[in-house]
Amino acid sequence: MAKAPLSPAAWIDAGLEQLTAQGPLALRAEPLSRHLKTSKGSFYWHFKDVPAFQKALLAEWKSRALNTLKEDSAQNGTATDKMIRFGQSVQEDTAGPALRAWAQQDKAVAKALADVDKTRLARLTDLMSDIGVTNEEFSKAAYGSLVGLKQMHSDDGDALVSFAALVDLVMALK
Repeated sequence: MAKAPLSPAAWIDAGLEQLTAQGPLALRAEPLSRHLKTSKGSFYWHFKDVPAFQKALLAEWKSRALNTLKEDSAQNGTATDKMIRFGQSVQEDTAGPALRAWAQQDKAVAKALADVDKTRLARLTDLMSDIGVTNEEFSKAAYGSLVGLKQMHSDDGDALVSFAALVDLVMALK
């Protein structure tokens, strides 16, 4: 039986997975083809070249991150619930740490990351404002803790627990 052809989305999903696991050097036709157990021809059927693939991958990551934020913003709940959900959505972005590392060497990645960070920070600032915390520097510090804790590669949920402790502190201080 013939193997079903891979879609561009399947290549991008594999790219995000491999970026997270191995870094940006994995975002080339050869290693991705090996990972997907298919030919490089399939890669080049969907993407003109590696830079075109990387551009598509970045656009898809950004779209997913912003859609997650939009969906999260539409949900109801207490201020605490909303902030915890926000923290969860940032922590669930498994490609984030690898993108931050890659952004050190690629301006397009840095720009996409900065766009998402700006939107996320605006959302967190709004959430903080809703409970009476209007100092934007606190929002920056809280967001920085989420990003930094994720960079520490804690896989046991400590990052979200630490962010929840910050949320608890904010709620106690309000």
